[in-house]
This record gives sequence, structure tokens and C-alpha cells, in this order.
Amino acid sequence: MRCEEMEAEDNISTVTQFVLVGFSDLPNLQGLLFGVFFIIYIIVLGGNGLIIVITRIDTALQKPMYFFLANFSSLEICYVSVTLPRMLVNLWTQDRGISVLDCATQMCFFLMLGTTECLLLAVMAYDRYVAVCNPLHYALVMNQKVCIRLAVGSWISGVPVQIAQTCQIFSLHFCHSNRIDHFFCDIPPVLKLACGDTSAHELSVCVVVLLDAVVPFVLILGSYGKIISALLRLPTARGRAKAFSTCSSHLLVVLLFFGSATITYLRPKSSHSPGTDKLLSLFYTIVTPMFNPMIYTLRNTDVIAALRKLFLKKF
Repeated sequence: MRCEEMEAEDNISTVTQFVLVGFSDLPNLQGLLFGVFFIIYIIVLGGNGLIIVITRIDTALQKPMYFFLANFSSLEICYVSVTLPRMLVNLWTQDRGISVLDCATQMCFFLMLGTTECLLLAVMAYDRYVAVCNPLHYALVMNQKVCIRLAVGSWISGVPVQIAQTCQIFSLHFCHSNRIDHFFCDIPPVLKLACGDTSAHELSVCVVVLLDAVVPFVLILGSYGKIISALLRLPTARGRAKAFSTCSSHLLVVLLFFGSATITYLRPKSSHSPGTDKLLSLFYTIVTPMFNPMIYTLRNTDVIAALRKLFLKKF
């Protein structure tokens, strides 16, 4: 493996290629890590792909809730595919070099898809709010046109902001080192390599995170506050349990994703460490997408019934 650390003179950027350090500090576990992450990738592709298929072919799942779930599963496949294949190649070949352009591209797509995930989770919370709190008007409020607009808005709203943020970060000069102590090109480890004062850029990152992550999270909490209040007013325990079962899966995914992502980007710079950053990033970029299909299928009777019908028909 060739990992050269480049030096810059007079604070002028000479970096044309970065090195993703990844998990090179565990030389005896490279094969094991490759196997584990490869299996996780297959699970993510298979699990989320299965959800997309059954929501398309099963007539019982032709509802707004499952339309958004199919979008979410598609997003998870894209989200993981931005980081994991590159990491697998690095583990297999031990060639950890990545060009500045490829690094910027990876960061840009990662940030755009991360923003989409935040917005889509907020849209899914709104869908559950309408279904529980305004069931008589649910079909009217969440009609096909509205669902498509909400989904498209979630996919494209973060694109201009994240392109601008990526361009801003990579307009900086990088000096002293080209080693990114991470397994993909994320903002905090890349900013560490920049010359001079980066406080303005860090402030910009915080503002974008507040807009793209914290605001949707607050909206989700507001939606679930009203949902829980409505559930407590239902006359029967069975009715409360059935209604809550459709919401609890989504709420669990929200807590897993937003919890780890918010800690990564909003905690003080002094508390950042490569090991902690990698662990948190693994959680919200890889582990959570792997568990999402299980969370939604094991806690949703409609999805379980659709899976049974699919496999009985096939086998």
C-alpha cells in the first residue's frame, strides 16, 4: 500500500490526491472487515430492494405510507452506495488514494442524499400525522399529486445548497497533509487538512445542518407530539396499539439516524477524534440503513403479509 503524505510550502495547496486512511490502523483485520462490510452491503441492497418490489406489486400496499417507504428504501440504497463500494475497494486493493475531484463528488452526493433523508423522514412523519389525527380527510390531503410533490421536493431541495457547500470547502487550500483520517470524504476530516482559519466554514456547516437536519427533526417531534396526544384519546387499547404500530417503526428510524448524525456534526470541535467520528459515521451511514428494512418489516403486519404472499406465490 502506498500512502504518501504530501507537504505544502508557503500555505499554497499542492494536494492533487487525498488518501483515505479508513481502517488501515487495523492491518490484521482487513480481510475480516471486507467480508463484514460486503455482507452488510448485500443486506442493504437486498432488504431495501425487496421493500421497493413489494410496494410496487402488492395492491394492499398502494398507499401514501408505502409510496414514501419505497422512496426511502431507494434513498438508502443510493446513500450507502456513495460510501461503501469505495471502502470495499480500498480494503480489497489496499490502494487508498482518491483524487480531489472524486473526493468532492463523493462528499457532494453524500451531503445531498443526507439532506434528502432528513426531509423524507419529515414527510413520512407528516403522512403519519395526517393518517392518525385527520383520518377522514387522509385520502384527500395525501392524494397522489401531493405525495409526488413531497417526494420530489425531498429529493431535490438540498441539491443547490450542498453543491454550494462542497464548492466552498474545496475552494480552500490544503496543506501539510493529504491524509483524510476517515473511510470517506466527510466535512470534518477534510476541513482539518485546510490551511489557515476555517471557523467561517465551520459556522457555515453548522447553519446548513441546522436548516437541513435540526428543522426537520423539530417538525418530526411536533408531528409525533400530536400523534401521541391523539392516540391517548382513542377509546380502546387495541386501537391505540394498532395506530402506534404504524408510527413506532418510523420513529425508531428517526431516532437512530438523527441521533448519530447530529452528534457527529454539531458537537464541539475539541471533542472530535478520528475513532469516534468513524464509529458514529458507520452507525448512520451503514448500520442504520441495514436495519431499516428489518425495522419496517418486522413491525408492520401489512408488509409481512405482502412478503408471505410474494414468497408463497414464488415457491
